[in-house]
Amino acid sequence: MMKTNGAALTRRLLATIVALGVTGVALAQDADSARDATGLNLPKDLQIFGKVDPNIRKATAIVNEAIITGTDVDQRVNFIAAANSAKLNAEEREKLQLQVLRQLIDETLQIQQAKVADITVTKGEIDQAFAGVARNLQKTPAQLTTWLREQGSSDRSLRRQIEGELAWNRYLSKRVEPFVNVGDEEVKAILDRLEAAKGTEEYHLNEIYLAATPDRQQQVFDNSKQLIAEISKGQAPFSYFARNFSEASTRGVGGDLGWVRAAQLPGPLAETAQIMQIGQVAGPVSTPGGFSILYLVDKRQVLTADPRDARLSLKQLTIKFPAGTTQTQATARTSAFAEAIQKLQGCGSVAKVAASLNAEVVDNDAIRIRDLPPPLQAIMLKLQVGQATPPFGSPSEGVRTLVMCGRDEAQGGQLPGAQQIQNQLEQQRVNLRAQQALRDLRRDAVIEYR
Repeated sequence: MMKTNGAALTRRLLATIVALGVTGVALAQDADSARDATGLNLPKDLQIFGKVDPNIRKATAIVNEAIITGTDVDQRVNFIAAANSAKLNAEEREKLQLQVLRQLIDETLQIQQAKVADITVTKGEIDQAFAGVARNLQKTPAQLTTWLREQGSSDRSLRRQIEGELAWNRYLSKRVEPFVNVGDEEVKAILDRLEAAKGTEEYHLNEIYLAATPDRQQQVFDNSKQLIAEISKGQAPFSYFARNFSEASTRGVGGDLGWVRAAQLPGPLAETAQIMQIGQVAGPVSTPGGFSILYLVDKRQVLTADPRDARLSLKQLTIKFPAGTTQTQATARTSAFAEAIQKLQGCGSVAKVAASLNAEVVDNDAIRIRDLPPPLQAIMLKLQVGQATPPFGSPSEGVRTLVMCGRDEAQGGQLPGAQQIQNQLEQQRVNLRAQQALRDLRRDAVIEYR
């Protein structure tokens, strides 16, 4: 079932901070498409009575008598902007304020619901998670507190976010997980399908689907291209955009389609997936009823040894450049580094070469090829023991090379255990019920905007 540790919580918090740091392009709908999408009997030429504009209201709210102030919103916005090194113009700040307000409303509802279920989060637990965030930002808790204040935020804002995460996870553990069941027959059926599919290629895909009626094809296509441009900036994970813009049922899980085979996909998506590289975003792909944007997380052959699962013993050499190094000096030193690497005579000579270059050496004896960045994966698959990668990096962060000292080839694929399959199915169902629970809380809440 769903387990939450400090490291996982910290990763989710940081992912949320980065994700909210990107302001997306709103996908407009005309009256016809809105009526088609909702199924409501709305008049085509409707008249609005009044001047309510949610985009210009003050970003404050009262949620079941709990007050969210403008200061709460501004402090969270300032934190997100600082964490992303972003300078927001007036329009971007306004959009982010509305996103943050929605997040704060959800946090408030989650904390309130946890209290109804007699769930409490102690100060010590919040302190521990706060310290984890500080470590990931390479700061002490005291330094993080000072930094937050300097950015126009506060530790109270971050601690509130931590409380919301902890409270909601415990609520799910108490009120949702016990009622999620997966039958033995379901598990056996999945194992049988895996056995039958042995050797076929599978793709781990994420998808953003945008519906398009015939009269809106070009508009939605253009919006899709703009969305891909935002994704390509790399400021937020693909899952953030899927949660905010996808119109498919998978939006709640960040657009994650899981592992699928080409035969399970519509023709255009299957053709695209088969030519994609890991880490690539592709699209817009025209599909019945709209357009899809795909992100290839990974690929594999079912129950077949994958060369990228080979475990490597590596030595990393790094040269760093002191402040004030000119481009000419950096280029000359990098060239000397590259020349020395080419003369390496196996891992036994690494220490000598490192000393001659004043380079740092770090050992890693058990790293999988698939855990390296995609460009390095391609190099490592072709590298022999004793050889080194070309130099990579930058003058600001250092130039590096990886020397392969050993390689344990991947073993043949094995069927996952029944317990592993059961845990995955249970987790999927917990996530779906969590989304439904939050929708119910939003629907039943008394929310007053100011």
